Amino acid sequence: MSINILAFDGDGIGPEIMKSTLDVVEVLNEKLKLDIDIKKEIIGFKSLEQKGTTFTDDALTKAKKADGIILGPVNHNAYPSKEEGGINPSGTLRIELDLYANIRPAKNYKNVKSLSKDMDLIILRENTEGFYADRNMFEGSGEFSPSPGIGLALRKITKTASLRIAETAFEIAGSKNNQIKKPVIHAIHKANVMKLTDGIFLDACRQVSKKHKDIIYKEMLVDACAAHIIRDPSQFDIIVTTNMFGDILSDLATEFSGSLGLAGSLNAGEDYAMAQAQHGSAPDIAGQNTANPVSLILSTSMLLNWLGERRKIKDLIFASSLIDKSVTKLFENKNNLTKDLGGIASTEKTTENLINILNLYI
Repeated sequence: MSINILAFDGDGIGPEIMKSTLDVVEVLNEKLKLDIDIKKEIIGFKSLEQKGTTFTDDALTKAKKADGIILGPVNHNAYPSKEEGGINPSGTLRIELDLYANIRPAKNYKNVKSLSKDMDLIILRENTEGFYADRNMFEGSGEFSPSPGIGLALRKITKTASLRIAETAFEIAGSKNNQIKKPVIHAIHKANVMKLTDGIFLDACRQVSKKHKDIIYKEMLVDACAAHIIRDPSQFDIIVTTNMFGDILSDLATEFSGSLGLAGSLNAGEDYAMAQAQHGSAPDIAGQNTANPVSLILSTSMLLNWLGERRKIKDLIFASSLIDKSVTKLFENKNNLTKDLGGIASTEKTTENLINILNLYI
């Protein structure tokens, strides 16, 4: 039975890094006979030009029929209003497919200059509520202006959403458990100020922690966490937190580890998962063959692993491990560093060299 994956190029550098990603997947597909069938659909400015909206109902229907999704970066900040066809594909897919867990690893690589050493952590961000006005309400917006010069924003935190992101965090921590070191989960909050909303979140985390005595559970204020990520990231294994805190902390961690261009990211729910590069669409370098494709490639690796575990397909899990192993090997050669990493390697050359390494491992 084939694995159906839907790929959206997105905006800016999206088409370039999507090509790199699909080239990598195709090599694995051919060599390991994974039976992956990839279809593409336009979104973003190209869709706005051709179809009058940045994200069509048809695109959503196709996404719901797919086994997995690869989403290229989108420049939704530059989209027109919703009335003029500007719809954020990322936010829409997260809500419509109930992709409640955003899983973002951050780690150091050899030869990649970083501001923080010994980084090897995973940040889990609740993905469907919080302060995000485009997705935290069933109808209407979570941000509004009752009169000129006044803006109000609502933060929605529910016990249900908090419990399931906590469960996901402990599930991932359990998979990392070994006899040498117990994994540590930090629940990050601001309950000293936001007593009700973060109180609900912490209550859920504490409830789940009681079922996992083999995992060390700790709590930390978000501002202290930011400082500790900079000072000593080695103390963190798994961080679980609410939407906005997770968004900010994951960007901080991955940038300190070397670059957002190295940051894999998976949006996952019960029935669907979507690979998505952690960085933006970088329209200023679009078409220059200088974009780093690794973030989307690593995100797709996470998607293959998710599909493999859910469907008990060992070859997909193996394919994911090969990608991760090959990326680590890639940066052992300084000539493979792209511009964002202080090097001169092009998008195409980086992809070519990664595929050559991949072929050695297959």
